[in-house]
Amino acid sequence: MKLALVTYDAITSYGSLSGSEDGLLTDFLTSKGLDITPEVWDNPAVNWQQYDLAIFKSPWDYFDKFPQFSAWLDRMETLGVRTLNPLATVRWNADKHYLLDVAKAGLPTVPTALLKRGVEVQLEQYFDLFQTSKLIIKPSVSGGAKNTFIVPQEEVEQVVPKLQELLADEDFLAQPFMPQIQEEGEWSFLFFNGKYSHCLLKSAKSGDFRVQHFFGGTIHPQEAPAHLLPQAQKLVDTFAQGCLYARVDGVAVGEELQLMELELIEPFLFLHTHPDALENYYQALKQLL
Repeated sequence: MKLALVTYDAITSYGSLSGSEDGLLTDFLTSKGLDITPEVWDNPAVNWQQYDLAIFKSPWDYFDKFPQFSAWLDRMETLGVRTLNPLATVRWNADKHYLLDVAKAGLPTVPTALLKRGVEVQLEQYFDLFQTSKLIIKPSVSGGAKNTFIVPQEEVEQVVPKLQELLADEDFLAQPFMPQIQEEGEWSFLFFNGKYSHCLLKSAKSGDFRVQHFFGGTIHPQEAPAHLLPQAQKLVDTFAQGCLYARVDGVAVGEELQLMELELIEPFLFLHTHPDALENYYQALKQLL
């Protein structure tokens, strides 16, 4: 079988650690006898039909080129190229509206409100709704903390004009600032073909709320907390059927894991943080092949 590893053409923009994971994974799968080639998703020269399977790995600029990305997904479907994760799942997961679907299913998420494109924004109501003095505002299609910012209640009037300008182009989400991010960190649980692989805790640098390593965040491999892992597993069982990989990002609020993001398109998989992670990925891929 010929496999494509779907990536993008500026891999260094998210840091050397992010870029190195693709090489690590490609080398490992090649050592297992798989015929796998990294391919840039929006390179018009790629003949996707030569591949039996395209594996989404690091199309990290999809949210910057969302109309083109959506059109490319349609093209892959028309060509009949099988993908992992499945195209329907990728479409659903590309827009953080999916958090509302998760909440509707009765699974705990960080409280989320939709700020619709072109609609006059009224932020004050969300401080009361979420019982918070700070909001996190982020685009509904985004990654890497792009256009994500904190709004303290006393600064609403200064922020609204900027946000209204951004809302002219796309939907945004409003969420309460979760102090657990700075106090404990954000949990990430990695699953391959629905089976738990490894876990880590991501911490923001002092004074920041962004846990991504390219913003100075740090990662700490951990044993999965026994009370949180079943909750992460339920999210994967419910929303990531047939997926090669899933990353559940959330914060612990009391005994509850509140979902921040369910990453099913291009998550960094932290393969270097656990001795069995690469093998777990390979075994999951073998099962799905």
